Amino acid sequence: MREQHHDEEVELKWAAIERLPTWDRLHTSLPLHANAIHPLEPVDVRRLGAADRRELVHTLITDIHEDNLRLLRHQRRRMDRVGVRQPTVEVRWRNLHVDAECQVVDGKPLPTLLNSAISTFSLLTTMLGFNRNQERIHILKDVTGILKPSRMTLLLGPPGCGKTTLLLALAGKLNKSLKVTGEIDYNGVKLQDFVPEKTSAYIGQYDLHVPEMTVRETLDFSARFQGVGSRAEIMKEVIRREKEAGIIPDPNIDTYMKAISVDGLERSMQTDYIMKIMGLDICADVLVGDAMRRGISGGEKKRLTTGEMIVGPSKALFMDEISTGLDSSTTFQIVSCLQQLAHISESTILVSLLQPAPETYQLFDDIILMAEGQIVYHGPKSCIMSFFESCGFKCPGRKGDADFLQEVLSKKDQRQYWSRTEEGYNFVTVDQFCDKFKASQSGQNLAGELSKPYDESKGHKNALSFSIYSLSKWDLVKACFARELLLMKRNAFIYITKAIQLGLIAAITGTVFLRTHMGVDRIHANYYMSSLFYALLLLMVNGFPELAMAINRLPVFYKQRDYYFYPAWAYAIPSFILKIPVSLVESVAWTSISYYLIGYTPEASRFFSQLLILFLIHTVTLSKFRCVASYCQTMVVASICGTLTFLVMLLFGGFIIPRALLPNWLKWGFWLSPLSYGEIGLTGNEFLAPRWLEVHFGIRSMT
Repeated sequence: MREQHHDEEVELKWAAIERLPTWDRLHTSLPLHANAIHPLEPVDVRRLGAADRRELVHTLITDIHEDNLRLLRHQRRRMDRVGVRQPTVEVRWRNLHVDAECQVVDGKPLPTLLNSAISTFSLLTTMLGFNRNQERIHILKDVTGILKPSRMTLLLGPPGCGKTTLLLALAGKLNKSLKVTGEIDYNGVKLQDFVPEKTSAYIGQYDLHVPEMTVRETLDFSARFQGVGSRAEIMKEVIRREKEAGIIPDPNIDTYMKAISVDGLERSMQTDYIMKIMGLDICADVLVGDAMRRGISGGEKKRLTTGEMIVGPSKALFMDEISTGLDSSTTFQIVSCLQQLAHISESTILVSLLQPAPETYQLFDDIILMAEGQIVYHGPKSCIMSFFESCGFKCPGRKGDADFLQEVLSKKDQRQYWSRTEEGYNFVTVDQFCDKFKASQSGQNLAGELSKPYDESKGHKNALSFSIYSLSKWDLVKACFARELLLMKRNAFIYITKAIQLGLIAAITGTVFLRTHMGVDRIHANYYMSSLFYALLLLMVNGFPELAMAINRLPVFYKQRDYYFYPAWAYAIPSFILKIPVSLVESVAWTSISYYLIGYTPEASRFFSQLLILFLIHTVTLSKFRCVASYCQTMVVASICGTLTFLVMLLFGGFIIPRALLPNWLKWGFWLSPLSYGEIGLTGNEFLAPRWLEVHFGIRSMT
């Protein structure tokens, strides 16, 4: 009886939700947790708290393998019931060649005068473009293939065979310096006609993350920048058709699907879902860390790297060595979730693994085997062993299939797998394997599929992304502001220490140039001038820590910029604006302590003028060091260049060498140094005061 009353109450409240306008209905749901006795009130999924999100995900997924499969099937069944199709991506490439121009470096000769002269002359001719000793290296050689939706493909091959280059080429992320020929298209559309970086997701081998952020924050910001893709439009169509058909969905599934379809949220339910299936929920609020900061383990970082990209809406995933640092059980769990994602959500997935375990190998549908920049086999997993048996090689029962496939191409290991003992063994080269594959049934099937044009009726209008960024310009700036503010809070100790340091040095400086020991005369004017120069010098040197912090963040910035998370300007503007309060606090700390200790002109207007000048100099210095860091990109080079630029500013500042003593052909440097303007402003502010004008006129009357 209680259950019947419960169901009637749910139906009544769901009917109330159905009467809402479409936009409100898209964001309103009726969540029920596993132990609920009474239904909860209708909630706005945009305002779900952290506890509500975690509780819902825990209700939906208790056992990762079984419950994740059930969740994906529920979503698929809900869409199929009202006839809504998911966007799918089919990737094709034909006759793909990738070459690199490399500089040939000769061995270092004996250090004789003749060899030194020859080396110098060769270097000069190379710089002038007369002697370019270069050689072209073929990374990929005429590779052809196809990746279909709902299929998960394993990319196998020894190191250096071109796996990473192929993945980068398919994801549209190849270095511009490489020479690429051939065709790559998604759903029949060439790479140049849409934005492949937003349509697909490439998961690299390197774990580049901000060490001061937690796992949850890293995934939340990634989800925020990547957006929700076509989820919002699909969900809108689903609820419209369900209303017409009078269908009441499962409350928890409805809440989850609506929550992951909301764009621009600071905290996303998709983050909790990805953390759950990747096994990161146990370290969700732990800092990522690095070599100097304690954080998550290496395996957790690798899973975070994978989760950072699959948290987005991409339907084509290219994963490069995602099992590095993971045990076989964790790798199996992750690949199993990816298999469910491919089969049920119709994603297109290509995964590169070096030595997968047998149980992990069995999860894949297709195999691409590469060697020496060529594709030796590309087809169903079930046919690959028969192909090699037709070539005369058989995998023994004691050997795993993946290990056999990589060793059978090696000159060192191939002989042990030769099965035609009645025939003499001759080493079969990669080129011979490629020729045999093209003549085989699998090779002919592949050629037949590629010869047929893509069926556009299978495509979806939202399958490909034609916009570079998922958020508007204002939302991009807001997201970057939020992240920069978070990082400043995590590094608050540095900024507080710098402010206290300046305050202490200001007190010491004030006792050195104490006002009771200095008068308002021509001799002590030099002391006042020196103290002003020292203040400028100290505030400029105080900006050096910005160099190290900017260098440490560059790898993550370049990675996320290349993934089109945000443009460079959206990253730079918050970095500049949020450092303004830092410059203000440090300038106030210096000026408020030293001004009256030293005994500058006791006028409020001149006090604030000096404060403004020091604030501007500090702001310019921080920006200069960030600029040096962005150009030099490594700590060693940036330290040298930062010191050099500081010395140049010091040399042309007009204090060490007065402008009048500079050679005519170097006087332009005086006006390029920020130190010059700071000195002019501070000395004018102090020595144009009435008390110094009296001294000035007194000196003139005496002379």
